[in-house]
This record gives sequence, C-alpha cells and structure tokens, in this order.
Amino acid sequence: MQPLRLSRFAVLGTCSPSSLYPSVRGGFSVKSATSPLARLATQLSNAMFRPLLMTAFLLVTLGGCAHRPLQTVMRGSMRMTGGMNMNMKGQLSTDFQTDNTASRLSSVTVYASDHCQSSRCVAVVDVDGLLFNKNISGIGSMGENPVALFREKLDTLAQNESVAAIVLRINSPGGGVTAADVMTRDMLELKNRRGIPVVACLMDVGAGGGYYLATAADHVVAHPTSLVGGIGVILNIYFLQDMSTFSVESKPVTAGDKINMATPERAMQPQERELLQSIADDFHQRFIQRVRASRAISPASEVEIFDGRVVTGEQSLALGLVDQIGYLDDAVAVARQLAQLPDNAPLVMLRRDNDRAYTLLDVTPNTPTMSSLISLKIPGLDRSQMPTFMYLWQPEPSMLSGM
Repeated sequence: MQPLRLSRFAVLGTCSPSSLYPSVRGGFSVKSATSPLARLATQLSNAMFRPLLMTAFLLVTLGGCAHRPLQTVMRGSMRMTGGMNMNMKGQLSTDFQTDNTASRLSSVTVYASDHCQSSRCVAVVDVDGLLFNKNISGIGSMGENPVALFREKLDTLAQNESVAAIVLRINSPGGGVTAADVMTRDMLELKNRRGIPVVACLMDVGAGGGYYLATAADHVVAHPTSLVGGIGVILNIYFLQDMSTFSVESKPVTAGDKINMATPERAMQPQERELLQSIADDFHQRFIQRVRASRAISPASEVEIFDGRVVTGEQSLALGLVDQIGYLDDAVAVARQLAQLPDNAPLVMLRRDNDRAYTLLDVTPNTPTMSSLISLKIPGLDRSQMPTFMYLWQPEPSMLSGM
C-alpha cells in the first residue's frame, strides 16, 4: 500500500489597499490499485482536493490583511491503494479585487487626435450579452448590472454637451422583459432631451431585448451576417417529475392556490398555463407595438417577423427591420452625418479605470466563466435565480446557467 502524499501545497499572497495577488503552487504523486474500491477512493480524493484548493483561495481572499504580505500554508497526506501512477506539477496564479472601489465612468477617446471636451464627438455605447437587471457576478466577470451600467453611461453622456451623436453597438440575444423596456425608455428620454441622433449597429446578434433597444434609434445598421429579430416572449418552466432522485421532497406551505404556479415541483394545471400565456401575449403585444411605432413594417412582413424568428441581416433589410447593411464604421459615418460632424470627429467610449477601450470593438468582460465554485446547474432547481418573462432568442436554455 503506497500513500498519496501531498508533497507541496502552499497558498501565497500579498495584500495591497485595493487588490490581492495570491498564487498557488503544488505537486503530488498518486499510486493506486485497479480494484473498484480503489477507483472509488481515487474519485473521492479528486473530489476532495478541488474543494480544498478552493477553500485555500477563499481563506486568502476573504481573510484580508493590513498592508503586509499574507502567507497561508497547507500540508497533509492522504492514503489510498492502487496501481495507477499519476504525477501533476504546475503553478496557478489569479488576481482578486477585495473591495468595490472601481472608478466612475469616463470618456476614452478612440481613433482621434482631439478629445471630446475640445470638439464635438460621437459616443459609442456598447451593449453586450444578456440583459438582466441584476449583477452578472462570477469568476472572470466585472460584476456589472447591465441595466444600471447602461443608465450610468447615458447619465454621463447627458452631462457632456460635446457629445453630438450616439452609436449603440448592440450584440445581445436579449434578456428580461422589464430590463429591455427600462433601457429603451432611458435611451428615448436622453435622445429627446438632448435632441441628438442615435444610430444602432447590430453585431453578431440583435434579437429579443437587443432588438427592442435598437427600436429607440433613428437609424439601424446590421451586419450582413447578423441575426436579427426574435420578436417574441419566453418563460422557462421545468417539471421535475421525480424529486426523490435528488433526495428532495417538496412540502411548501402556501396561501393562495396559484402562488406557486409554474413551480417545477408539480405538473402545471391548465388554468395556470392560460394565465401565464395571457401574460406572455401581453408582453408580446407590447414588443409588437414598439416595433410598429419605430419601423415601417408592411402587413405581409409582420406575418413573418412577429412569430419570434430570427433572420439574417440581409433578410432583415428586406423585411424593414433595419435601414442599412453595413459595419460599425458605417454606423459611425451615419451618426457623424446626422449630427453634421466632420469625418474626423472624435469617437469616445465610456469606461472605468480598470476596463480598457483601445478600439471600438473592445468588450467589457461581464460574462463569468464560472458563476460559483460549484458549477453544477440543474434546470428547475435554480429557476429562482432566473428571470421570468424574457424578450430573448434562446435556442439553448442552459445559456442562463452561467448567471
């Protein structure tokens, strides 16, 4: 019987007023037999090692320090049998921010020699990813709330009289019904208050709430390969037939027999489906009215586009959903023309001090690679963390599992 020895396992960190820089170094060797019991032990040890590593990270991150180096060392050994040899060596480094002291938004000049303060300029407002009124937190994300961030950008532009036009750079399949509605209302209010032109440019995807927002623009440009439309509503509902599979038994205490309609714990009643369908239909009609108020759509085209489908940029032009096929540079040119600006008028984007913008295509990292240390997601069990009705083109329900 050969023991598994954790020969080196240390977490080293150095603290500063705003950030913590820990690194993890480790190496170990495993020797085990091929019996079923040994294989099970191997699986259990692997399952134990990852939480141990993550716990070390949390200790360093949450422990804090007073402007001095922090070192946490963990040592130990585990025993297991088997005839399998495994050697692992490496180094893992990561960076944590231990406070919430990111700066306010400021203008970053892109592709121009003059600053926006010294001459009239075009502001490019980027709208990327899923649009929900919640902080998109997780590993690899800046944790911004898309609705709040959009409002902050518009408030910043409202105070800058040098901004003469806005380009909405939209790359989104949509999001929550209310989130899309609030963002569109804020955009319309700024446009009417300042009297400046707004041009929307649809990138990879401009569907659902992303297209809803584009209807606030005076001119809409789509890439030839953009996916446009998604004028519909979706409510994700799951039914877990056998909760005993997860060793869970639901026994809710309720008052009002419809308070838990759409719960995954039981089958939906016909009357409950009718109630939810009526809500979806109302939200769908609101979307349709928004499109009709901003676009000249023929009755023949309405039949094709109001069923929730997405179409290509070229098809969207023929259907009247967009005004022009082009690229982001073309949208900028249209904005300059509508605002009667010269061809070399400065372009600015709004960024915090820890978010770069070197080109008009830079994206704020606000999509987590992992939402938590335990990445297991079971549709239905995590439904309480999902939005309800959504203006969202959603070919894959698990796209929300990262939130």
